[in-house]
Amino acid sequence: MTENKTTFKQSLGLLDATMIVAGSMIGSGIFIVSSDITQNVGSAGWLIAIWLITGFMTITAAVSFGELSGMYPKAGGQYVYLKEAFNPLAGFLYGWSFFAVIQTATIAAVGVAFARYTAYLIPALGEGNILFGIEKGLNAAGKMEYSFSISAAQLLAMGLIIFLTYTNSKGIKGGKIIQTTFTTTKLVSLFGLIILGFFLAKESFWSQNWQTGFDATQYHKDSGSWTFISGTVLMGAIAAAMVGSIFSSDAWNNVTFIAGEIKNPKKNIGLALFFGTLIVTLIYVSANLMYLNVLPLKGTDSIAFPEGERVAVAASNAIFGTAGAIIIAIMIMISTFGCNNGLILAGGRVYYTMANDGLFFKRQAN
Repeated sequence: MTENKTTFKQSLGLLDATMIVAGSMIGSGIFIVSSDITQNVGSAGWLIAIWLITGFMTITAAVSFGELSGMYPKAGGQYVYLKEAFNPLAGFLYGWSFFAVIQTATIAAVGVAFARYTAYLIPALGEGNILFGIEKGLNAAGKMEYSFSISAAQLLAMGLIIFLTYTNSKGIKGGKIIQTTFTTTKLVSLFGLIILGFFLAKESFWSQNWQTGFDATQYHKDSGSWTFISGTVLMGAIAAAMVGSIFSSDAWNNVTFIAGEIKNPKKNIGLALFFGTLIVTLIYVSANLMYLNVLPLKGTDSIAFPEGERVAVAASNAIFGTAGAIIIAIMIMISTFGCNNGLILAGGRVYYTMANDGLFFKRQAN
């Protein structure tokens, strides 16, 4: 096994590690993907079941990684596990895929989500505000099209990523403070939204929605109709629906990338993975139970068909009225800011370990 040339200071406790797990997982998915899930399975029972299945899978995987982190309590996480389990080639392929696509694309996507919801509050920062572009001509609707353009939203997303990268490059302390603060804020906000959804909703659709039970139906966009499904078709629909729920539950493994900076890593990483994924699973299931209380399952402005596929905005409007969209926009801004901080904080440790193994740019090992 190749040892790191330098050692990290173990400065993160169990709470810090748990906040990294939960904060990296909760981005914008829980505010959006329940719409697509409902269109695939069309019943209250299956909507909740899919989130429960996803939660069980996530917690099981997290506990397994907790065992691996106890065996290899060093920076690098999944890269180290693959290298030790198979060979350096497996670690090399994962590490460069992580750099080129996996982590990089995730950070970019979360940055875009942050910018889009910031535009709710400040329209000038929206994607429609083109700051620079090479014009291609007017389309059939009379709108200018560009062969290349840069919008205010893109600049905001890039600015967010640059700021968080700079902050985390100065040391673990700043990133830890941002992560704990923003994750705590979004957890409290989400729990508050869930509780208020059961007490302040203008109208409850709970009984109506649960009449669907586990009678699965699927929406067909071509015909605009619902059809009952079962057997292999139902299994396919569940698999398609879980794309969104699994995407929303990803990134929990980021904490293993910074194993070298966690106090008592053999114990605390496993506990952080378990508690973090459990907390997020409880929030996700509870949020969907709240959706079932404040919104109809199908129809206009429902869980299946909210305006712009933003089910949380529709739910918040049902609770707070016209202020709902602003409240959710602020929550998603907080959520995506903290999520990207966790991704950036943890991801660099993979490149550090790869560089020490001679598989990445040498300067990254400093």
